[in-house]
Amino acid sequence: MEEKNFFAGMNHPANAADLTDAEKKHIPVISSPGSVKSGEPFEVSVTVGSIPHVMEPAHHIQWVELYAGENFLARVAFTPGFTKASATLTITLEVAGSVTLRAVERCNIHGLWENTADITVG
Repeated sequence: MEEKNFFAGMNHPANAADLTDAEKKHIPVISSPGSVKSGEPFEVSVTVGSIPHVMEPAHHIQWVELYAGENFLARVAFTPGFTKASATLTITLEVAGSVTLRAVERCNIHGLWENTADITVG
């Protein structure tokens, strides 16, 4: 059996209804309100993994980025041994309608992983 090349692109779960332990440790979890008002600040939390990912020098999450649609909002870098792969950001969206928040994270061993969450901006 050929080993998967985690650095060949963006990693996604093979079956979202039945995640492997590796997927549970790498897929970003986005916590945000379901709806917000245009122009008003709100908090978005991104935690890497529904089960904790190790943060050791040899294996760790390097960073997480947050996007609104294709618009880059922020990047948070993590230091192995000193930080948890989790961040809370305060953002403001000056739009109306449905917006897809997208979190992308990079594991130094297992590459890029992403997840999305939709919110309504009114």
